[in-house]
Amino acid sequence: MAIYITQGRYTDHAMKGMVDHPVDRAPAVAALIEAAGGKMLDYYVTLGEYDFLIVSEADPANSDYLAALMVAGATGGVANLTSTQAFTTAEAKSAMEKANKIRAGFQPAGG
Repeated sequence: MAIYITQGRYTDHAMKGMVDHPVDRAPAVAALIEAAGGKMLDYYVTLGEYDFLIVSEADPANSDYLAALMVAGATGGVANLTSTQAFTTAEAKSAMEKANKIRAGFQPAGG
């Protein structure tokens, strides 16, 4: 399973609805991600450029997590969704070791 960090903004309509009827969105978001085969690990409301940050696990070999993001975006309640796959430091070290092995013979552009 891969770790994904997803950020986004609530639309004006969604923000008004949440102020009028306060709700914890974490259970609904967790259910959506689970329906797509993933697991929500954390959900945060944030200040700044994005209104929320979600940390999830999902299989990187398929597009199920993408399907969950499409459902969320299609509702009109969120916008500016961005997702990043995150790697542990051990995974990064493994990639560094592989890069060290495969770099021999690689020529940069213009080189």
